[in-house]
Amino acid sequence: MPVALAELETRERQFLAPYAQFSGDSCGRVHPEAPPTWRTQFQRDRDRVIHSRAFRRLEYKTQVFLNGTGDHLRTRLTHTIEVAAISRNIARALRLNEDLAETIALAHDLGHSPFGHTGEEVLDRLMKDHGGFEHNRQSLRVVEELEQKYPGFPGLNLSWEVREGLAKHKTGFDVPPGGASFIHRQPSLEAQIANLADEVTYYSHDLDDGLDSGLLDEKRLLREVKVWAIAAREVKRQFGALPDESRRYYTIRQIIDGQVRDVVETTEELLRKAKVRSADEVRAQAKPLVRYSPERRKLNLEMRKYLYQNLYYNPAVAGPNTRATQMLAEVFSHLIAHPEEVGAQARKRAKKDGWHRAVCDYIASMTDRYCIQEHQRLFGLNPGR
Repeated sequence: MPVALAELETRERQFLAPYAQFSGDSCGRVHPEAPPTWRTQFQRDRDRVIHSRAFRRLEYKTQVFLNGTGDHLRTRLTHTIEVAAISRNIARALRLNEDLAETIALAHDLGHSPFGHTGEEVLDRLMKDHGGFEHNRQSLRVVEELEQKYPGFPGLNLSWEVREGLAKHKTGFDVPPGGASFIHRQPSLEAQIANLADEVTYYSHDLDDGLDSGLLDEKRLLREVKVWAIAAREVKRQFGALPDESRRYYTIRQIIDGQVRDVVETTEELLRKAKVRSADEVRAQAKPLVRYSPERRKLNLEMRKYLYQNLYYNPAVAGPNTRATQMLAEVFSHLIAHPEEVGAQARKRAKKDGWHRAVCDYIASMTDRYCIQEHQRLFGLNPGR
């Protein structure tokens, strides 16, 4: 027989730490709904995210390399799945709510524009006089308003705790959007985990893609990036000489293991010192409790600087992304001037949010491929010139 909701909630209270966010204590949804029968509230949220159109479109949005430039390079979707997996692992180690951590991780990039962070910067510039653009804030907008699947409400009607995690999402690559309805100093520990898991994934897997593309070099990494050197020495100690692909894989794996171990051990110590006894006491803390150690943070900042100098700003990455975002800007300007070329749903939304915001929503929802196709339809076969 399937396990009923009440039993699932009882199991959470038996096995999770007292400062975990229990699904039975959820603050609920904006639009009341009957509770799920065989899932917790956060499992329902997870399924709604996975079944959303915005989630499926992540497959064709840039992570670092322009989408479609390599079969093995990560997309926004594969990045999201990796963040969710690491979030679950950390949450389980700390006896926190894996379902909530996973759901926030799966939803954290739903609002990302095409063409990665360069596309985000262009949209923000284009929207400078109309509220700006920030992909974390847009992710919240997607789940609260833009998805149109249910007859009784706009958006996905996710629980307050998931939306809190999106509103307060912040990594070294992001700026938090905040929000009037999320007034606590800190989000749940599960949301804090999704933040750190995002960084862990960026650091480690961007190294992997950089090596796979040939833009990063192992010998230079050994000399210039301590995190890589430490992991590579440990792999050599354990396995000796390995073929190139295997050696790189195990080095990346060692980096991830080291990051996760550091977060878990540091967080356990901070939780002991803080003596928090509930999720609400976590929210009252002055600083996040899910953190790297100071030593690991210093090493990560060195690695981040190296990635910016040698990968993100590399002409082979920045050049195509810049040309692609020029297309985005030209499509945006054209649609601002020609409302008749945007769908009825966007025109309807413009009555409430303004025409620039409606066009921004439309552009942000595009995949890289669709934005390029729209540019070609509007301007011919020589995009961005």
